[in-house]
Amino acid sequence: MADADTGPTPETGDRIEIYADYVCPFCFLGTRSLEQYREQRDEPLTVEWHPFDLRSGKRNPDGSIDRDADDGKDEQYYDQAKQNVRRLQEEYGVEMAQEMASDVDSIDAQAASWYVKQEYPEQWAAFDEAIYTALWKDGRDIGDVDVLADLAANVDLPVDEIRDAVADDGLRSELETRFAEAQGRGVTGVPTFLSDGHVARGAVPPEHLERLVEGDGAGRGR
Repeated sequence: MADADTGPTPETGDRIEIYADYVCPFCFLGTRSLEQYREQRDEPLTVEWHPFDLRSGKRNPDGSIDRDADDGKDEQYYDQAKQNVRRLQEEYGVEMAQEMASDVDSIDAQAASWYVKQEYPEQWAAFDEAIYTALWKDGRDIGDVDVLADLAANVDLPVDEIRDAVADDGLRSELETRFAEAQGRGVTGVPTFLSDGHVARGAVPPEHLERLVEGDGAGRGR
């Protein structure tokens, strides 16, 4: 399943952008909804993925995650989030190994994914899917470079290049620029879907994405 394919899909009149972070369960569920919508379409849909960093406020200078950092989210928030995850799992027919991945950092996975998107666009969708599957279906730690290397090998990507990409400060700086650009566009949470100037936030159902992309504007989220 290729959920956010930025490979060589022909440009059409219909296009959607998605801002997402691999450690967000609602991004995983949102990509399931997006795929269901794409399967309903007669025409291809051009999808452009943009990385987003949910852990920026919890990451120490050495790259580790500060488990005690105050992100403004209390136990009640997480209980409600887990309920919403379970509801959407049932709604979209999705099985997940976990409801949250609070202790996992995605920055290395995003660096690897961004590199593949630039250098091996035809294989990006498979790698993107492999990362989501590893975390949300198999319960693997995508913050582990060895896991990312294994995923790369499974989709016929050069493992050494993926390891180098994760360690590349220049690539990391490019990601930081992308994160800042997202905030500049008003993206404060993920998943965020954009199409023709209109916005839908959250793991919205396929029919909502259909209205976002194909609607007359009145039915689109803002």
